[in-house]
Amino acid sequence: MVFKSINPANGSVLWEMPAWDDAQLESALQETAHASPAWAATSLEKRCELMRKAGQLLRERRDDLARIITLEMGKLIKEARSEIDKCAWVCDYYAEHGPAFLADEMIASDAGKSYVAYQPMGTVLAIMPWNFPFWQVFRFAAPALVAGNTGLLKHASNVPQCALAIEKIFRDAGFPFGVFCSLMIPASQVERVIADPRVHAVTFTGSEPAGRKVAAYAGAHLKKSVLELGGSDPFIVLADADLELAVHNAVASRFLNVGQSCIAAKRFIVVDAVADEFVARFKTAVEKLAAGDPLNETSTLGPMARPDLRTELHQQVIDSIEQGAVAVTGCAPVPGDGAYYQASILDNVTSVMRAYHEEFFGPVAIVIRAHNEEDALRIANASRFGLGGSVWTRDSAHGEALARRVHAGACFVNGMVKSDPRLPFGGTKASGYGRELSHHGMHEFLHAKTIWVK
Repeated sequence: MVFKSINPANGSVLWEMPAWDDAQLESALQETAHASPAWAATSLEKRCELMRKAGQLLRERRDDLARIITLEMGKLIKEARSEIDKCAWVCDYYAEHGPAFLADEMIASDAGKSYVAYQPMGTVLAIMPWNFPFWQVFRFAAPALVAGNTGLLKHASNVPQCALAIEKIFRDAGFPFGVFCSLMIPASQVERVIADPRVHAVTFTGSEPAGRKVAAYAGAHLKKSVLELGGSDPFIVLADADLELAVHNAVASRFLNVGQSCIAAKRFIVVDAVADEFVARFKTAVEKLAAGDPLNETSTLGPMARPDLRTELHQQVIDSIEQGAVAVTGCAPVPGDGAYYQASILDNVTSVMRAYHEEFFGPVAIVIRAHNEEDALRIANASRFGLGGSVWTRDSAHGEALARRVHAGACFVNGMVKSDPRLPFGGTKASGYGRELSHHGMHEFLHAKTIWVK
């Protein structure tokens, strides 16, 4: 196998390298196993110092790293720079808060002293996707490494330069050799790595089918796993919503990263009383988005990450239209070079259509009309996914009450769903299990060890 960086804006091959052979993989596993005990024994103060340095290097190299993201997977350059900024933030966050999150938890018992000590598990294998090629990695690596774990990264095959650039950040920040390593291996080698006794836990972000396989492999070898899988997030618009605010956020949430985000709003569930007005305003706003060179600061819609992904998305759209969905705008590939797809809206989507049940991972908004609030909630929860969701209403207290009833790992009221180092992130149902970020994410890969002293 050969790893290739292919620019999705024009199809050109930017860079390539052969995948590792068995000897190279074994060497990396040995190096990480050797580094793991020493890293766990390194003072927390030193681990935090190095993580701060990693954040500093991200800021210093922001423009160069953002350019790699844009060239490898097509993200708009301004969005790529924001991604690097967010990675630096998560490094700073865990460098600052790690000591408190890792502190012993004193518990009264029949002992003279008893407490829970939080200790690293060892080596965590991260299997990461291409859509946020730096952020997805750093949101696992920052807490895991500060906690004293070592990390192995199996990145998506279409972003190999991102994988190597991330490893270089940690190396240049002063992390010891073997503490973080990017494995340049094909997907066929992943099961072997999960099974290896030198790997102690697995974190995966990606599709539901792949997540099921990873969970099965990890379970078969009694390895802890955290899964963040697909989503079909509901964006519930109530009759009293501020439609200007809702539409502005609808565009941002659906079309950020060309719609290639697990927590993008995907199902716009709008009550009948305001549905026509919402769709009209939404259409006007969406039609202002136009495909352009993602390196151009003024572009508003970049290419999808790969041509095959565009083909799959368009087939979902075609099938849904044939099943009765109404194409409001777009709904076709952009002619010419690159994996571009028009910013699109499908309206009058019902339960007999693919658009109602499947995740559309691209720039297509799905509008489902609801009779009233209770019907909207029913539709929102009638999904096998449960990652995020949002509620739009002028009555924030009522929106909060409704948000508690949405089946999701997170629900935002009058705001677009986003990940934040301060808040736990993860899903329910087919969107996965476990949490990343906040202290919850750090504790996923720690042993809670009871110490009892008489």
